[in-house]
Amino acid sequence: MPKQFIISAQIQKDVKTVWETYNQPKHIMKWNAASFDWHSPAARSDFREGGQFNYRMEAKDGSEGFDFTGTFDIIDTFKLIKYHMDDQREVVIKFTAKGEETHVEVVVDAEETFPIEFQKRGWQSILNNFKRYVESF
Repeated sequence: MPKQFIISAQIQKDVKTVWETYNQPKHIMKWNAASFDWHSPAARSDFREGGQFNYRMEAKDGSEGFDFTGTFDIIDTFKLIKYHMDDQREVVIKFTAKGEETHVEVVVDAEETFPIEFQKRGWQSILNNFKRYVESF
């Protein structure tokens, strides 16, 4: 079994808003970056089980970038998304409604190039950006 890490956020918005903002490309491009000097200039998503996604992530200065790609395996509306990346690592995102708040928990299969704590910080930073973005409207 691959090594995993978990990140989470408590978001001050209802689950429908959180769900839609997390999954629509027009929103993904606004929050999908781990630091201020990176961004997502493009995002495509066929948001259905078996559908694929491609979120472009680049340094704002153009010095580097990559495509974050994968396939959706399970979509349980307002509750859970499971996908696998092209390298076969899996990610499970759980959405728990608590009135006008939503708890988001993400379980990620770690890759082997970078230490888990480094990966966890990057993924948590992206989730924190998402939280800031969705709470801003």
